[in-house]
Amino acid sequence: MDAQNIIIPILNLNSEKDVATLKTLLTEIENIEEFTVDLNTKSVSITAKKLPKITAKVYEALKQNKFEINSVQKTYPVLNMTCASCASSSQANLQRQIGVVNAEVNYGNGMGKIEYIPNLITPEKLKDALNNVGFDLMIDEKINQDEEIEQLQEEKYKALKNKVIYALIFGFPLFIIGMFFMNMPYANYIMWALSTPILFIFGQQFFVGAWKQLKNKSANMDTLVALSTSVAYVFSVFNTLFPAYWHSKGLHAHPYFEAAGLIVVFILIGKLLEERAKGNTSEAIKKLIGLQPNTVTILKNNQQIETKIEDVQIGDLILAKPGEKIAVDGEIIEGQSFIDESSLTGEPIPVEKGINDEVFSGTINQNSSIQYKALKVGNQTLLAQIIQSVKNAQGSKAPVQKLVDKIAGIFVPIVIVIAMLTFVTWLILGQENAFTMALLSMITVLVIACPCALGLATPTAIMVGMGKGAENGILIKNAESLELAKKIDTIILDKTGTITEGKPKVQELVWLDNSTKDILFTIENNSHHPLAKSITDFLGNETNLLHLNVEDVSGKGLKTNYKNKNYYVGKIGWIDELNIQKTEEVNQLINSFSSKNYTISFFGDDEKVLALIGISDQIKPTSIEAIQAFHEKGIEVWMVTGDNEFSGNAIAKQVGIDHVVANALPNDKMDIIKNLQKNGKTVAMVGDGINDSAALAQADVSIAMGNGSDIAIDVAEITLIGGDLTKIDHAINLSKQTVKTIHQNLFWAFIYNVIGIPIAAGVLYPINGFLLDPMVAGAAMALSSVSVVTNSLFLKYKKI
Repeated sequence: MDAQNIIIPILNLNSEKDVATLKTLLTEIENIEEFTVDLNTKSVSITAKKLPKITAKVYEALKQNKFEINSVQKTYPVLNMTCASCASSSQANLQRQIGVVNAEVNYGNGMGKIEYIPNLITPEKLKDALNNVGFDLMIDEKINQDEEIEQLQEEKYKALKNKVIYALIFGFPLFIIGMFFMNMPYANYIMWALSTPILFIFGQQFFVGAWKQLKNKSANMDTLVALSTSVAYVFSVFNTLFPAYWHSKGLHAHPYFEAAGLIVVFILIGKLLEERAKGNTSEAIKKLIGLQPNTVTILKNNQQIETKIEDVQIGDLILAKPGEKIAVDGEIIEGQSFIDESSLTGEPIPVEKGINDEVFSGTINQNSSIQYKALKVGNQTLLAQIIQSVKNAQGSKAPVQKLVDKIAGIFVPIVIVIAMLTFVTWLILGQENAFTMALLSMITVLVIACPCALGLATPTAIMVGMGKGAENGILIKNAESLELAKKIDTIILDKTGTITEGKPKVQELVWLDNSTKDILFTIENNSHHPLAKSITDFLGNETNLLHLNVEDVSGKGLKTNYKNKNYYVGKIGWIDELNIQKTEEVNQLINSFSSKNYTISFFGDDEKVLALIGISDQIKPTSIEAIQAFHEKGIEVWMVTGDNEFSGNAIAKQVGIDHVVANALPNDKMDIIKNLQKNGKTVAMVGDGINDSAALAQADVSIAMGNGSDIAIDVAEITLIGGDLTKIDHAINLSKQTVKTIHQNLFWAFIYNVIGIPIAAGVLYPINGFLLDPMVAGAAMALSSVSVVTNSLFLKYKKI
């Protein structure tokens, strides 16, 4: 390989001292043949043979020493990947490109995170590099790119499903003839006709995948499937067309069309199960984006102008009417209203906001029109940051099936080498019919070593495990969550909707004069305040609706007049402003309600307090039991909530949680999880709101409450139907059982190969003259698959 030269611009190369430091750094990097540092052009010129690796090393060394290189980091969808090894291959290909300093390709979400130096390479060249090895890069950064990716994934799944259906249509009669009617007229030709479309139309992806791997000088499951099926197919075609060749040697010309075809059918089913098991990340992203309105009303020169959200500029004045979504982050300059911020904080009670208060994209204006000034737009809004956090956290994961492809990467070359050695050995050592013995033994090795059992080991156990979970109200999306759930040592719980019901209710209503129930009921019935419904629900059928005019006193409460007497409902602080008398009994009740963490409202007239109302979110009956079960398993339990510290500590004390973090924003929750993970913890996040989505995506195991938001459920890998926390304990037990079954399946799949391959190679022939027939090898291969599936089905009957 000839040496190549690149020039890397360094933004902060400002002095001779910097030049000297840089020269010292470059001298310490091996394999650089020549370099020059130019202070005038602020650049370094490097000559080396292995430039891609050298570039990455230089970049890392400069970064650690505070030198700034003009690099760009982009995340692009990588298309045409069929297995986890494809991610490794495409990643390796990207890393070989001059100018790429880092590349990470994730098979789980089909995304590639690439950092490159723009003056050395462009996205177009990266795309071409992947095209050369059969992959593709979607570099067109459209606004609706997520929708396009989702559509491509849906099309891919439908295409695979159709392949499986057609393969089964052809495969069933192939199996029947191959097993029971081999001696019927034209059986070989019928099986030939049935197996050909299975292999080369419905199973084409395996041959394409094997070719890609060959071009990258690597091997995976596709390689072994393509090699074993094609050799069995070609051998079968030869036996069908030239049976006399084997008859002349005293052998039966047995075809193996059914083995070749059914191998493809089984592996296609495994691939479909894998695609089905993957979490649909784009659906969650799509729903998050849906929190923003498509259009907004901008105020210019006292005129209302409707415009697209992407056209909003910082400083624009925006009108939000009751019921409308807040489009971008901003500051209220006119009006006062209750804002539903549950999408960010998870708290069900809307927040009252007025002039100079901040509002955030994705929240909902409830009862009055407001005008706010745009302060953050586009990717800078809090909602956009949550969306990006979800993408990044999901992109950092890889499915458990990657383990099987890694093993296959080693297994395949070994099998091929064994098959070739078998052929050569019997060609040399065999006496009469040496070529025939060598060829049959090689074919037998390839047929018996088919990775059918290996390919089914994980997805069948996952499918049964997921079905068992669903029967018990535990919906599991993917294999990774099943694998990791048994390792959980830290659980983070959101408060509202997770530990508590998430619905504010009147816990206590103490009457000091109950003759005025009808007035209180009527006032609350006319109110838009979020707590009003809980009061009317509590009063129920005991009251009558009066004809009253109810006045909203901004920021304080409600007022009405009945029979020439004023009545008030509102915040406790309003009592003093109205000079209403507070008796000792009233003060004691207020203190009592406060100690119970109630939101307190009063009802009174001009002279006295008539009633005190305590409202709070109720703890779920199963929460205490579940948290006790976690402690018994040695799991550390945290509560991270957007609510205030007093409220958070009060709930934690009741349910037995030791670690509490209050006033937490969505990214705060995610940062807490990151810090725990850095300390070696396996973290499960349990939440129910949109505000939990970033934290759910970051966690090792993400669990959503089934009665929570659609977005939380989409992001999470496990959903608990009904929101019972005790089901997490069952999920951990199910995880242990499922992973154990997967390991058993993989063990038996490999033991089968460890025993079967040497026998197929003829290791017993010198001892007792036994040589395994390829037909028996095909039956053994099928038996290994049946044993794996049967072992997975046993999981169904175990108690969790």
